[in-house]
Amino acid sequence: MDAILLGFTLALFAGLATTVGAAVIFLFKEIKESHMAFSLAFSTGVMITVSFLELLPEGINVIGYAPALILFFVGALVAFLIDFLIPHDYILERASSNLTYDKRLMKVGLFVALGLAIHNFPEGFAVMAGSLQSFELGIVMALAIAIHNIPEGIAVAVPVFFATKKKGIAFKIAFLSGIAEPIGAIVAALVLLPFLSPQVIGASLAFVAGIMVYICIDELLPTATHHSNGNSHLMTFGFLLGSMVMGATLVLLA
Repeated sequence: MDAILLGFTLALFAGLATTVGAAVIFLFKEIKESHMAFSLAFSTGVMITVSFLELLPEGINVIGYAPALILFFVGALVAFLIDFLIPHDYILERASSNLTYDKRLMKVGLFVALGLAIHNFPEGFAVMAGSLQSFELGIVMALAIAIHNIPEGIAVAVPVFFATKKKGIAFKIAFLSGIAEPIGAIVAALVLLPFLSPQVIGASLAFVAGIMVYICIDELLPTATHHSNGNSHLMTFGFLLGSMVMGATLVLLA
């Protein structure tokens, strides 16, 4: 029961990190594209590192090399199907040259929020699965996803703010997209507990690693590149810094 409470609390923490990013609209009059590119590259470094150094290896150790790899690619395929069925883009990708069209911007903001809520759901599942495996892994997962959710909060709040000119509405929508995280954790507890075993948890971690890597490759990196204005050094530095921070976190929690 303590592990379940921990998993839910950590998932709530990770989900509410979207509000940290959304709070940017209260602090700055404008958000530079270079800031967005750096934060997304940083998030990519964080998520890639935790996926390949923690989640997938843990799955391999528990269920074996081949089954873990199969579930990894199944997870990536599931994320692809979600994107295919409900495609979404990040901040202003579809409206960067038409900032005066409020209805279009509002559509972009809501579209992003819906897509992120869908992706936050399996992330909450991942946090709960990690917490059921060990306290340390739950912390690592929550930190990795929380860091990743900060620029996502920006991605939701900024277009909605430009569309409505109301910071409260933009902040609220970003908050709602993050709530999918603890909901995913609750579902994970309900699904995993009746069948709880090291094999189920290991399989879940390998599966979620595939989802996280897909998000990085298909969404975060392309979007960061779009906003970098060709500054590859900014991207590289952000990615490496994110990877170093996550690596240091893994070492400290080992």
